[in-house]
Amino acid sequence: MTKKNAKLWGGRFTEEPNEVFREFNDSLRFDCRLFVADVSASIAHANSLWKAGVLTGDERIQIVDGLTALLEEEAATDNFWKNADAEDVHSLIEARLIEKIGDPGRKLHTGRSRNDQVATAFRLWV
Repeated sequence: MTKKNAKLWGGRFTEEPNEVFREFNDSLRFDCRLFVADVSASIAHANSLWKAGVLTGDERIQIVDGLTALLEEEAATDNFWKNADAEDVHSLIEARLIEKIGDPGRKLHTGRSRNDQVATAFRLWV
């Protein structure tokens, strides 16, 4: 697998998985419902990272502005989810944020696991 197509779970695999497995594992079509909740939690997390001194004020602003722009794009377009090369909503948000703002977007994952993101977004959504 190429680095560009590397999946979160794919670190030990040397070849592409069976299409049936890939479709079974990809959850984006289901958890896209968590988009607003996940972005909201990410904005709160960015503020916490800033208060803890992990992010500079400029990085926090870039992240919050980038996440807000993603919310606006998702609300304004019918094709936000089409051709998304992401396994889940969390990796889609992270990838699109990094595309928008660069390296500061990578810092947003600091101090929280994917399980933290899933649990928080789901609780906010419910």
